Amino acid sequence: MFDHKIDTFLAVVESGSFNKAAEKLFISPTAVMKQMNNLESQLNLNLIKRSPSGVIITPSGESLYRDLVKIKEDTKRSIDAARIIENSNKKVIRVGTSILNPCSAFIDLWSRMCHCMLDFQLEIIPFDDDHNDILSVIENLGTEFDFIIGVCNSRRWFDRCDLYRLGKYKKMVAVPMDHPLACKSILRLEDLYGEKLIMVKEGDSPLNDYLRHDLNTNHPEIIIEDADYFYDINVFNRCLKENCALLSLECWKNVHPSLVTIPVEWDYSIDYGLLYSFNPSESVTMFINELKKSGI
Repeated sequence: MFDHKIDTFLAVVESGSFNKAAEKLFISPTAVMKQMNNLESQLNLNLIKRSPSGVIITPSGESLYRDLVKIKEDTKRSIDAARIIENSNKKVIRVGTSILNPCSAFIDLWSRMCHCMLDFQLEIIPFDDDHNDILSVIENLGTEFDFIIGVCNSRRWFDRCDLYRLGKYKKMVAVPMDHPLACKSILRLEDLYGEKLIMVKEGDSPLNDYLRHDLNTNHPEIIIEDADYFYDINVFNRCLKENCALLSLECWKNVHPSLVTIPVEWDYSIDYGLLYSFNPSESVTMFINELKKSGI
């Protein structure tokens, strides 16, 4: 179910060497090294340090390893639960999860409501954050999964799904750990003068368009550069590679281990909540009604 490069990375970390990982995976050490090189190139991260005595995991590799182990454990539990559910009469709620749209907030919500959700069973389904494919993911709400929990101020998303609002996340700015601004606990807009700030391009998000207009009008010293309409991990890698600032969110502070996410002296925030189909199933409708009755 997972990319084989992920399994290789986990085996290398747990084994401490390419040779031992190769034995565990029943492949050659050369294949292990090739997969690790491809993974590091794909993510633009140094995950391990090679040495004659074996491999040493880097801080960024350690962060990724912890998260991947948790995702694999959560997914295994979900799959095991799904197999049990297949022969049961419980109503299944399927929740998509990804790096930028993690299901942790949904699980917190589920824990608060478990007393009234005895007839429901939760299934967690991983998906990729790819700015080219995210609209098809949204369009498949109700087919592949019932909910995604995430932020939304996109006209294209709202054309394809409904949103049950749960709260707001503050807009922040991320910079590389060695950037001059990384040591600040809070940013003034003047701190960004002369800096390049990456943000989604204009035309899809009213909130981001308003923020862009505000910056262009009142703080023209900030150099705005466009990302695509939707973020994926590549825009965080770009921020690191170009050693610049990135418009981000408080919920994304742990997305990239080499970036620091800093609050800004402004009042900009964005709605987040449950994204679901315009034509929800009976189970989804019942779940939403339970949320409303609980005052959530």
